Amino acid sequence: MRGGLLRLTWRAVAWDVGIAAAMIVIGLGVLYWRAHRFDGAFEEAGTAHNVDPDLLRAIAWKESRFDPGALGKAGEVGLMQVTSVAAADWAAAEKRPKPSRHELLDPRTNVRAGAWYIGRAIRRWSERPDPLPFALAEYNAGLSNADRWALNARDSLEFWNRIGFPTTKRYVEDILKRYRGGVVPPPAPRVARSEAK
Repeated sequence: MRGGLLRLTWRAVAWDVGIAAAMIVIGLGVLYWRAHRFDGAFEEAGTAHNVDPDLLRAIAWKESRFDPGALGKAGEVGLMQVTSVAAADWAAAEKRPKPSRHELLDPRTNVRAGAWYIGRAIRRWSERPDPLPFALAEYNAGLSNADRWALNARDSLEFWNRIGFPTTKRYVEDILKRYRGGVVPPPAPRVARSEAK
């Protein structure tokens, strides 16, 4: 009797472990699918607007957690949380009609508009040694705020310390960590002792 009970217990444990392993594999598969189902849109838009598709993925992760139907509190729409003003600017630059809110829910349209917007911001700040913190702050808080924080900032670290909105600072930090693998912001250049004298 005792041997039979032991066999039943081990079978139950094996069954439970098997179920748990299957659930983990399915869960990881769903997470992978959620993060990569729009890869084609990121690649296409990145190529069209000279923006690294991995940066676009990092922005979409932060903005919507890859939910193409995400709607923001201030009227932002889709994967990249594009505003109607940004959509109008993109449409004018591309010489196309302004997309409707419904059209902005299409992942390809949304990512194209977002890629154009962040690409424009990167080009605007391209004279800086590291334009990404500036461009991401602009994407999140608008050009006038980014300009104010950048005024007389010698480098991205000084800019970083001037960002006046905690949510924007966190936004830039989260995206750069995801995109660069934990490097946020880049350290300020160090002056050698012989140069300082």
